[in-house]
Formats: sequence, structure tokens, C-alpha cells
Amino acid sequence: MPLEAAPRSLDAAVTLGRSGLRVSPFCLGTMTFGEEWGLGVSAEESFRVLDAYLERGGNFLDTANIYNKGHSEAIIGDFFADGPGAGRRDRVVIATKFMGNLHPGDPNGGGGGRKAVLAACEESLRRLRTEYIDLYWAHFHDPHTPIDETMGALDALVRQGKVRYVGLSDHPAWICVQAQYESMLRGWAPLVAIQIEYSLLQRTVEADLMPMARALGFGVTPWSPLRGGVLTGKFTRASHPEPGTTRVTPESRFLVESTYRILDELAAISADLGATIPQVALRWVQQRPGVSSTIIGARTVPQLLDNLGALSLSLSPSQIERLDELSKPALPFPHEFLELVRSAIHNGSTINGVTPPPWPLSPKGDADRW
Repeated sequence: MPLEAAPRSLDAAVTLGRSGLRVSPFCLGTMTFGEEWGLGVSAEESFRVLDAYLERGGNFLDTANIYNKGHSEAIIGDFFADGPGAGRRDRVVIATKFMGNLHPGDPNGGGGGRKAVLAACEESLRRLRTEYIDLYWAHFHDPHTPIDETMGALDALVRQGKVRYVGLSDHPAWICVQAQYESMLRGWAPLVAIQIEYSLLQRTVEADLMPMARALGFGVTPWSPLRGGVLTGKFTRASHPEPGTTRVTPESRFLVESTYRILDELAAISADLGATIPQVALRWVQQRPGVSSTIIGARTVPQLLDNLGALSLSLSPSQIERLDELSKPALPFPHEFLELVRSAIHNGSTINGVTPPPWPLSPKGDADRW
């Protein structure tokens, strides 16, 4: 999405990929609804967070069958069936996921097989207390099931009216492409979006997943835009939160000097803008080309409101450039190599306003690459 088109308010709806589904630019992630996993909140607090999100114009909720052993879905279901959200079910977009196994010892209790997919959908519908799921995600890649079997099962659910749209979460790019072309060739319901981890500390998705999504018209909904809390500003070189009070462990591979340099820049930018560090980190993600709706999590209403404040920010090109440079990822083969040899394609000619040096290039001390 171009910078000038980035939404500035929660009720400024965007279309999800090449679909007609309109969603809020920030999606409310509900993995913390329920306390079964030891990192969430009560149903009462979850209701307050949900109510605050909806009252400010949000319409996009993300959950999964396995979140807090199904309790997250049940809390959402109760909220809209006979709680504060009664009568508003059809005004929101509820996305949930399958793949996770809630039935120990049952090899068909999870995964992408037809038996598992159809059963998981029925179970989610019961917990959500609804007749349909707006967006049904395959939560992870199942290497033991052909992707065409999974896509066929999803198409059956769409045809039955139990699911409106389908997407893939945490799948390799080549699987996403195969899934979409299987659907196109067979006349099945197409994928409309992918869900991936994306943040200033996780940019390797820019190698294949993001370009693939833009080429195929998938909407992108990033999860963990604050890298599990590392990018909130709570972590400094000298001080970390007490173990057990955060999902981040003292041994986290992200608590390194390169991260602290990013946090230093986030602090400087937030001071210039009169914002908080999480708001700047969230705005950076939401302004990335191809991003549709960023998934934010909140355990309390104040935390939610702080995150929503990110939508009112506008990062300047120079601020984005500084963050981009500090967080630049090392991309896998062949991306770095292709940049190196791009001049062999252009050979001095100007294409799309870019004029590379003429071929052949000098190795410039990097002779081991030639």
C-alpha cells in the first residue's frame, strides 16, 4: 500500500486482497482471551477489550481453535450471542484457524486432511456460536497432507455456506502458489490472504512471501508486529522485565545489540512524534507495501488504546529509511545474488527509472562470489 494511502483511523476499511471483504487496518488478535495457557486474561477483561475495539470502529477479529484450548473462540461466541455484543455478529469479520489438534492421541484430530478440516470447522462454529466463519485460515503448513486435499475441503465449506473466505497462515511461498493454482484450475474458492510474522525484527518474509502476495493479489495480515513484546520499549541494554511477566525469555535471540540499535531509533522517532515506541513500530509495519491489516494483541483496554494510536501517526521517508537500514535482513539465495548481477540484464540501459552500472561488474574484493 502506498504511504499516502495508509489508513489513519480504525474505521477506515481496506479490502482484503483481491476480495470484496472490507476489514479494519488493525485486526484484534485474541490469543490472550482466556487463561488456560497462562498468558491471557479472564472472559470479563476480554469482553472489555472487545467492546473498546468495536466502539472505536474496528470490525476484524482473529482467533484460532487452539487458542487457550478453545476458550478464545468461546469468549468471542459468548460476547456476540448474549454478551455486550449481542446483535452485532453480522457487523464484524470473524477469522479463525484450523490445523491445531485439540484431541490428544487422535492423529485425525488436527491437520489439513478432509476429515480433520470438516470436523474442526463444526467445532469452531459451536464455540463461536455462529452459523458461519468469515475468514477460515489454515494455521500451519501440514507436510503430511497434499495441499489440494486441504483446498478441496475448504471449497466444500464455502459451498455449504459455513465459510465465506479462505486463507493460509504460516505457509511457505511455494505452497501458497500451488494452493492458489490448484483452486484456479479446479474452480474452487480462491485464497484471498496470507497471515505471516512481520516486524522490524522479522523481515525475511520480504524475500518471497511478500512479493508473492503482491503478485497474486493476496491481502497480508502480519502477526507479532512487536516481536512478542521486544519492540515495546520494555527491554533495554541495562534492564529487562522480570522473568515470567512477559512472553520473552532472558535467553531470547532477539535481545542483542542490533535490536537495541533499532529500539534506540524507535525511541528517537517516538520522541519527535510525541508517540510511544510500540506505536512507531506498529506504524512501520502497517505502512509496508502489500500489508492490509496488522494483527495487534492487547490484554487490557489501555494497551489496546495505545496500540490504536499508531494509526494516527505518519512516518516521514527519512524516519522509514533509518528504520529500514537498521533492520535490513539477510535474505536467502538467490536474492542477494540477483541484485549483484542485475546489471547483466540491464547492461547500462535505464528501466523504470533505474540505470545500473554497465556489465561486467568488478568483483570489488568479493571474488569468492564469482
